[in-house]
Amino acid sequence: MDFKPLERAISHVLEAGMTPALQLAVRQHGQLIYSAANGWLDPDTRQRVTCITTRFDMASVTKLFTTTCFLQLVEQGKTGLDQPVCEVLPEFSGLRELHPYEDPLRDGVWVDVANQQTQKVDASQTTFRQLLSHNSGLPAWRPFKEQPSAEAARQMALETFFSYVPGERVVYSDVGLILLGMAVERLTGQRLDAAIRERVTAPLGLQRTGYLPIGELPPDVDLLDIAPTELCRWRNRRVIGEVHDESTSRLGGIAGHAGIFSTAEEIARFGQLFINHGAPLLSRAMVQEMVKVQAEYNGVRRGLGFALWSNDPEASSNPFSPATFGHTGFTGTSVWMDPERELVAALLTNEVYNGRESRNILPLRVEIHRAIVAAVDA
Repeated sequence: MDFKPLERAISHVLEAGMTPALQLAVRQHGQLIYSAANGWLDPDTRQRVTCITTRFDMASVTKLFTTTCFLQLVEQGKTGLDQPVCEVLPEFSGLRELHPYEDPLRDGVWVDVANQQTQKVDASQTTFRQLLSHNSGLPAWRPFKEQPSAEAARQMALETFFSYVPGERVVYSDVGLILLGMAVERLTGQRLDAAIRERVTAPLGLQRTGYLPIGELPPDVDLLDIAPTELCRWRNRRVIGEVHDESTSRLGGIAGHAGIFSTAEEIARFGQLFINHGAPLLSRAMVQEMVKVQAEYNGVRRGLGFALWSNDPEASSNPFSPATFGHTGFTGTSVWMDPERELVAALLTNEVYNGRESRNILPLRVEIHRAIVAAVDA
């Protein structure tokens, strides 16, 4: 295999300043075939070059860990995909109004996806399948960071309004995965980080993958070996060794939608789970359900927890085969599984270091993924 074009692509995105640092791990046929770590973790200090042990903030790739943990509980008979959420979280019930939601990237702007409909939605009818498929009717985001405490933020999730009639569209929702994480805690009697560690990361031998709870940084974690993210306006400082996502920060660093830190090699090993049809954590039938189209709207296709392949040539999944599934993270992370090639590609960056405007992450992913496909198909 000739990885020189891939190495040229990596050099290009770094030299062009598209991201300060980059980690990439590629697995095929069950083996690690490429691993690289390049760039400066912090261009302001040029303190050190990243290495394969450096942890990156996985942002929404965390959702796959929460999903995997929850689906294990489904297979153990502790709950069901089509069970109403309120049977595990009784507070999530009753008639709710449809309401525009706050735009997470533009202060003072509201997003109206219900087209000014005025009917109400019965939260008691919402199922876990809908949370996982992002067609539950829940808003994409709520200002959890403005709540005075983690408990108040959790209450906001339980009491939130809806933004459209369930099933009518697909709206990618952090709120839904926050509720899913809370359901895991109720079902297991454990804090979410402990549940995911016991049921997912430990069985897979992922020693550098997990949450970094606010105020509970493990003694073996080196801040100099964690990729910094954004200069956060809310916290008035650059974020390092602490979750970038403000909602998760308010929730203490542990939430169903964000908060896990990891390395490219370990994320690729996690992705191998799904190329292996779920073994050793899930059944083949469950993985088949995860990668089946559960909801589709305006070209967006969702499985259970997974984003599915897009025919948009500028989508990060597009260079891979149409059977591909995976997830991305706002900080600049992603993992994609291509079962036709038996391929896993885990691309971790801290591209959000450069801020939230004029993002480079979309073309960066496409360029690297095209180079991966060219290398493995040569």
